[in-house]
Amino acid sequence: MKSPWIPRALRIAPALEASIRPGPVRSKSALLINPFYPKDPHASYGKHVLTPSLALTSIAGATPADWEVSYWDENLLQGPPPWEPFPEVVGISVHLTFADRAYALAAWYRERGAKVVLGGLHVLSCPEEAAPHADALAIGEGVQVWPEILRDVEAGTLRDVYRGSYRRPYRDDPPPRRDLVPRRSFLTTTSLIATRGCHNRCGFCYLATNGLTMPYQVRDVQQVVDEFRADGQPYAVFIDNNLGSRPEYLRSLCLALRPLGAIWSAAVTIDVTDDPSLVREMALGGCTGVFVGFESLAGANLVEANKKTPSPADYARRVAVLHDHGIQVNGSFVLGFDHDCKDVFARTVAWIEDARLECATFHILTPYPGTPLFRSMESEGRLLHQNWSLYDTSHAVFRPRHMTPEELEEGYAWCYDRLFSHGSIWRRRPQDWRAVPPYLAMSYLYKKSNRIWHQLIRHRLTGPAWRPLVELTRQRHLRFRRRLEQTTLAGDRPMAGTVVSAGV
Repeated sequence: MKSPWIPRALRIAPALEASIRPGPVRSKSALLINPFYPKDPHASYGKHVLTPSLALTSIAGATPADWEVSYWDENLLQGPPPWEPFPEVVGISVHLTFADRAYALAAWYRERGAKVVLGGLHVLSCPEEAAPHADALAIGEGVQVWPEILRDVEAGTLRDVYRGSYRRPYRDDPPPRRDLVPRRSFLTTTSLIATRGCHNRCGFCYLATNGLTMPYQVRDVQQVVDEFRADGQPYAVFIDNNLGSRPEYLRSLCLALRPLGAIWSAAVTIDVTDDPSLVREMALGGCTGVFVGFESLAGANLVEANKKTPSPADYARRVAVLHDHGIQVNGSFVLGFDHDCKDVFARTVAWIEDARLECATFHILTPYPGTPLFRSMESEGRLLHQNWSLYDTSHAVFRPRHMTPEELEEGYAWCYDRLFSHGSIWRRRPQDWRAVPPYLAMSYLYKKSNRIWHQLIRHRLTGPAWRPLVELTRQRHLRFRRRLEQTTLAGDRPMAGTVVSAGV
């Protein structure tokens, strides 16, 4: 049953909160909540329902069999979390930009008798802040400590803090509970993770958070393939920080995925193009798109951020290698580095158009608490405030070197306005005319239709609406793979500019 209550965070009269009198606590029942993510007006609703969070479904997979567990994702716009029957334990994932929302939910459930456990990166970076809002904190790898927390609840011996290590073999983790996820609400429910960690440790990245030790680990290839097959979806999203950190592992994974006849996308670094034969294996294995953190076109910014990457002067050639193998590119760019002047916005978008990136994501440089960047900004007195709800990469929360915070925010907004304009969409179209219609469908449906997305999400129509386009893309990609294999085997150059993906 959905609660008629909505907490103060959603601007509903406090009197309504007090009017709710839930029934008795149901023993051995746990509710896992993914609080809402504040929407950036320049981004798309669609990215929030691409695929479900693996963090909480993995926690659910670690729940002892004698406990009942349910999952609630507020991004799906289905109202506030359920309250009847009233859970004994509530686990809430806390990200810094919705920490206030998480704390409001925690307070409401605690006042009515539930034990609340807070976990997530923000809890690791700011445990002193989170502690007053919870009965227990799960710091680090939650999959390890969750069963212990529930047993301690049963025994009445719940501790204040539980710490999980990321050093335990990743292959030993139980599979996520995808059966708890409403399949119609997501483009695909097959979110996969094959590797953990990244060979980079960029100063602005959350992986550089003080106290977060995450050595690079991989799961057995067959584990990943079996998980993909078991979910029965034609498309998967790998949520690894960098699926290509170990090229030979990625090659083995692609070879094992090829017989599935499915398609997938993943985040990689641009150095995956060091070996075009690896990119070929990715395409033959079903890769239709990659998310690449270019971050900046200025080498000095990348050096200061400690990002190991090829020269930005070589980015365009490397993008062409991916395009030649039918793989679309979603580029990520960070704005506001110390070597960025006011011309960074126009230069970045011009490069994106020249390279024909199918999509791009912009972020204002944001010093996450606990990272080297945060410590540096704090010591220099450049932080404007610590209102975490604005640390969402769409607001300037520090003083840039060569522009005002207002100019940085205006430039960020201009980049999205320009990128999503009709002219820019057309200039970035694929060279292969056969790829233009699906590319235009992606650009207009995914990035210029927020009102449509809102209705699709609210009525749980995301999956049904996108499924035909996903299947069309899969069929086109299977045909492309056959052509690619024949062309490459004949010793010819791959089909230049033949991007296949419909944007999934």
